[in-house]
Amino acid sequence: MEILHAIIQAIIQGLTEFLPVSSSGHLRLYQAWTGQSVEEGTFLLVILHLGTLVAVFIAFWDTIKALLKEFFFLLKDLFTGKFKWSAMNSERRMIIMLVISLALLVPFYLIKDIFENVSLFVMAFCFLYTSVILFLANRVKNNKKTAGEITVKDAIVIGLFQCVALFPGVSRSGSTISGGLFSGLEKETAVRYSFILGIPAILGGCLSELGSALSGGIEVNIAATVIGFIVAAIVGVLAIKLVKWLIRSDNFHVFSIYTLIVSVVTFVLSFTLR
Repeated sequence: MEILHAIIQAIIQGLTEFLPVSSSGHLRLYQAWTGQSVEEGTFLLVILHLGTLVAVFIAFWDTIKALLKEFFFLLKDLFTGKFKWSAMNSERRMIIMLVISLALLVPFYLIKDIFENVSLFVMAFCFLYTSVILFLANRVKNNKKTAGEITVKDAIVIGLFQCVALFPGVSRSGSTISGGLFSGLEKETAVRYSFILGIPAILGGCLSELGSALSGGIEVNIAATVIGFIVAAIVGVLAIKLVKWLIRSDNFHVFSIYTLIVSVVTFVLSFTLR
């Protein structure tokens, strides 16, 4: 049964981490439904998140490789005094904007317990919020900004949207993609920026949660954990491809409808699972 639970949660994580419907919210709902302990749930969440990080590297490896290469050139120019804001290429600009977006998240991690320890009733409102921003973002037109045209203001807006996504039920990918679309980024750029922005944010959260989970002295089913990791990575790659297709075909609004339904279901569960 533990392996079956791990596979189910891996599929949920792999799909919902990248589909804009909130992975943390869906996994918490599943764990509440099955009666899984907080410690077990937290540890498995960390492993599944790491699996989906692998999916991001697979799906966006060309972009990530170009950014890593440019990062070292950026450091060289900074230390030699050759850096010029006005002469940045698209990769360098994207790196700096990603740093700005991430910097906004740092102070919120110091009080992350406030965001994570919410009731199902509050989570229902979070799903509703996700539904609303996805609906509004889908109606935005004339998105033309490329990676080389992202401004500091755009980075701040997207970063703030990511901060709100610390609440379970608020989709991180949905929030940051919506923030990008509201800022005028072209659809492909908004998706790429969102998923790459999630790499250090998710990794940092995983490392902090992993220590807390292991300190509790829980027993870990190695087979279930490894299988869950692999399934989350595979499903994650497929989910990324689906998001790319849906946003190109202007079908992003289906997630708004879905999260609205989940919001209603969560409201009901908040009263029935007491």
